[in-house]
Amino acid sequence: MNEPTALIQRYYAAFNASDAQGMLALLTDDVRHDINEGETQTGVEAFRAFLARMDAHYREQVQGLVVMTSADGTRAAAEFMIHGEYLRTDAGLPEARGQRYVLPVGAFLIFVTGRSRG
Repeated sequence: MNEPTALIQRYYAAFNASDAQGMLALLTDDVRHDINEGETQTGVEAFRAFLARMDAHYREQVQGLVVMTSADGTRAAAEFMIHGEYLRTDAGLPEARGQRYVLPVGAFLIFVTGRSRG
């Protein structure tokens, strides 16, 4: 297994364990996060705040993770299904009543010196 694949697998294992610190430790300080149907945020602190908001409103698990990497190891993509539960009403969204959902997800990453850049 190549290093980018191993890093992505560690990242999503930390996600499934609700280990925000473990996730953040794998990112560079200038991580870029394009939020679904939302804005682009830059920086590990912005991503930390995003994770805290998500944890307050949702419980999610990654299943069926597939990782694809470029031949030179500088780019990768991850595809998976997110299985979630809407726990607490999030601003601008309908009232939370424990709704469950399954969504397809794609993530695209760039690697610099062995660490994901977003």
